[in-house]
Amino acid sequence: MREIIKLALILLLITSIAAFVLGITNDVTKVIIQERAIEEMMESIQALLPETEEVEMVEDESVLTRDNINLVYRATAGGNVVGYAIQTTPQGYDGSVEVLVGIAAEGQVTGVVIGAHTETPGLGTKIQEPNFLEQFEGQGTEGEVQVDGISGATASSNAVVRGVNSAATVFEEELKN
Repeated sequence: MREIIKLALILLLITSIAAFVLGITNDVTKVIIQERAIEEMMESIQALLPETEEVEMVEDESVLTRDNINLVYRATAGGNVVGYAIQTTPQGYDGSVEVLVGIAAEGQVTGVVIGAHTETPGLGTKIQEPNFLEQFEGQGTEGEVQVDGISGATASSNAVVRGVNSAATVFEEELKN
C-alpha cells in the first residue's frame, strides 16, 4: 500500500512540474505568436496597398458587426487615406476561409490574400493560386465582383468571392468618402 502511495506522489510531482513548464512555455510563446501574426498582417496590408505609410484599425461597430467582417484596417500615406484592408471569413467547403481584401480609396480591389483555412488539399487550396486571386485585382466595389471559379473547388472559390463582395459592400456603405 505504501508503495502505491509513493508512486502516486511521484507521478503527481512529475505531472505538476510538466504542467508548470508547459504553462510557462505557453505564456512565453503566446506573445511571440501574437507579434508574428500582427507582423504577417502588416506585411499583407503593405502588399495589398504598397503606398501605405501608417495603418490603423477601424473600430466602428457598424462596420465590424456586418456579415463575415472580422477586421478592418485604414491605410494612410501623408495623412490621406489610400485604402482599406478588410478581413472577412466566409464559409468555404470545409470551414471558414480568412480572406483579406485590399480596396483602394477610389473603390478598386487592389488584391486578395488568403489566410487560414481548412479547405481540401489539392482542390480547395487552389484558392491561394495567383491565377485565381489576380482576377479580383482592379475590379470595382460598386457591384458584385465576378471571376471564373475553380473547377472542382466551387464552394471554396465561391467563398472567396463572397468574402470579397462582403468587403466591397462594407467599403461602399460604410467606409467610402
